[in-house]
Amino acid sequence: MLQIAAEAAEAKGGEDLLALNVSEPLPLVDIFLLVTGDSDRKVAAIADEIEDKLFEAGHKRVRREGRAEARWVLLDFGDLIVHVFHAEERVYYGLERLWKDCPVVPIDLEQPVVGE
Repeated sequence: MLQIAAEAAEAKGGEDLLALNVSEPLPLVDIFLLVTGDSDRKVAAIADEIEDKLFEAGHKRVRREGRAEARWVLLDFGDLIVHVFHAEERVYYGLERLWKDCPVVPIDLEQPVVGE
């Protein structure tokens, strides 16, 4: 799920992707994926793309919050919770600081080869 969500976020211009393993402090959730969009419109597009790609892969969304305002959209897929932030909200709420003791989960996104 993390890989699908990360690739979908990147495809729509998501930036500063960070995955945290929060399974120790939150037994019902395994991973938080944090993503930044540089505008309300981009935040909404990133959230929609993640939701669409995970649905296509057979994963059901449990809950969605913040889509109307598109400043901080939370997508709950059970084991994976995706936070898509506008840059200002990401800095303000500072989830990285709140969950700083949780291990980072590597995300393998294909890097384009120069010249292609």
